[in-house]
Amino acid sequence: MTSTGLSTTTIQVASGTAVHPGQRFAPRRSASTVRARTVANPGTETPRSRQEATRSADPGLTAREIAVLGAWLRCDSKQEVCAVLHIALGTVNTHLSRIRAKYATVGRAAPTKASLVARALQDGLVTLDDL
Repeated sequence: MTSTGLSTTTIQVASGTAVHPGQRFAPRRSASTVRARTVANPGTETPRSRQEATRSADPGLTAREIAVLGAWLRCDSKQEVCAVLHIALGTVNTHLSRIRAKYATVGRAAPTKASLVARALQDGLVTLDDL
């Protein structure tokens, strides 16, 4: 049933309330509201879903950071990475520091080379054959 007012048209829904046609199929909560509630009440998640969310949290690495990370994981030393990528040692260290900071920001800390290997494998940046 529809009723026309001076400025808007509304639709009666099953609950008896009138809604604007554009809101008839709109979600009740926005995604940001749901995320905020989940973060505010972490106990509402199951441990398994929390682990999956942690594993899937994307650190947002740039293409160059991925290249430096891959080279560092394949090489024995940072000096070897410098020679392979033709960049300075300070640049390698800066990229690795930023990569670690990005992983820490999304809750997936990687303070060691071994933990960076694990993160790169989890994210599909390298395979075991690459190492």
